[in-house]
Amino acid sequence: MALADKIQQAWQKQSSWLIVFRPLSWLYRSIFLLQKSSQLKHAYRAPVPVMIIGNITVGGSGKTPLIINLVKYLQQQHIRVGVISRGYGGDGPFPILVNDQSLASQVGDEPKLIVQSTHVPMAVGANRQQAIELLLQHHDLDLILSDDGLQHFALQRDIEWVVVDSARGFGNERLLPEGFLREPLSRLNDVTVIEHNAFAHSALNMHLAVGQPYCLGDHSQVFDTEVHYRAVVGIGFPERFFQTLAQINVRYTAHVFADHHRYCLDDFKTFPAQPIITTAKDAVKLQQLWADQLEQLQRIWVVPVEAILSDACYRQLNTQLRQLDIAVSDDS
Repeated sequence: MALADKIQQAWQKQSSWLIVFRPLSWLYRSIFLLQKSSQLKHAYRAPVPVMIIGNITVGGSGKTPLIINLVKYLQQQHIRVGVISRGYGGDGPFPILVNDQSLASQVGDEPKLIVQSTHVPMAVGANRQQAIELLLQHHDLDLILSDDGLQHFALQRDIEWVVVDSARGFGNERLLPEGFLREPLSRLNDVTVIEHNAFAHSALNMHLAVGQPYCLGDHSQVFDTEVHYRAVVGIGFPERFFQTLAQINVRYTAHVFADHHRYCLDDFKTFPAQPIITTAKDAVKLQQLWADQLEQLQRIWVVPVEAILSDACYRQLNTQLRQLDIAVSDDS
């Protein structure tokens, strides 16, 4: 097992040996605060309001489904929305616009999935100012959503939403690398916190609803729960995907890859002739890998999920948008 995997497991178990990383956590905190102070002095103010969707932990929290939900809602409200992202895992060149023809290897898996699901104007690049400027060169927008970037203080923001996954919690509540916090828990006092939990305690909450699995190469195929699948997953919190498979009674053998893993044919050379089941985020990369091999695509099944937000989330968003002079319909 790789060291990174061992550390991930130790974070979840709150293993006592993680204390050996405490000096590094102190160093991380010092560097983080210095960088934050420096970036804030020269932070870029976009000509349109910016809303950041992020988290304070390492690993998946359900952020991408939330962004897709918000984009669709804003589009229904006739708000001209665009999205920016770092484009992690993509080769660029950056900044770059994302469209339906973009490859996940070029723009990153999450941006590809977001545009594939919403057709929203989107630009990616580590320099978020450049991404915004490129986006605004091609689109007139009322609002820009930033996929992550909560800790990118070089970008001024008007709204900050942080997704907190109650299933994961905060581990030992320590900063990296002793724990999996990117920022101290006190950061949550300054943002809008969205609790990710089907049985949430907060009024501002979301959960993921599981859709009907579909075949990547042939949507007419009928999903069979009696078959044994190879579950291929490369996301920040793979355990959530396995919980989903258990929820829909899927029998599987797990194959876990790193978050944003770039799949290659060698990853599957020892696989038996069994169907593969995966996430929508992984599917955009597998579709590229076997783009000209329909037979391979016909053995890949995708489990779609949709973020379901509480009514309070939409009311909160509407209030925040009105404060920015962005018109929205009356709350239902």
